[in-house]
Amino acid sequence: MRVIGIDPGLRNMGWGVIDVAGSRLTHVANGICHSDATDGDLAARLLSLHSQLTAVLRQFQPETAAVEHTFVNKDAVATLKLGQARGIALLVPAQFGLAVGEYAPNAVKKTVVGVGHAAKVQIDHMVRLHLPGVKINGPDAADALAIAICHAHHVQSSGRLEAALRAAG
Repeated sequence: MRVIGIDPGLRNMGWGVIDVAGSRLTHVANGICHSDATDGDLAARLLSLHSQLTAVLRQFQPETAAVEHTFVNKDAVATLKLGQARGIALLVPAQFGLAVGEYAPNAVKKTVVGVGHAAKVQIDHMVRLHLPGVKINGPDAADALAIAICHAHHVQSSGRLEAALRAAG
């Protein structure tokens, strides 16, 4: 199974692709889609993110996707803009016919690091342990890989649960 994790952001949208075979995770690629913050045109920035993320999905052809939930902060305008970027992160995989899992930041951290309030350096470190030899293209890409790892674990767990329920029934 090929999984793409997406860390939404208006300026930097991280993405990470992994392959999952049983309990084995393999790094495929990771990167960051950038939009020009000096360009005040929000529509153009969203279109740029859409085009870049579409190219990533077209190139790597994931079978499932996961996106981090947006957290609400004190700056309502920034939260709204992040929500619009998150809309792009949900829309592009849906345009490819993919199911999209959504995870709270604390759930991703708990799955990958073991604690729900892990620091960025801890996430980066644990992603490197899960994916030996990976070259990470920045903190947003590390977060995206963590989201993909979290999704892989949840999909596997739900598959085992469904199999156990079928066997018991």
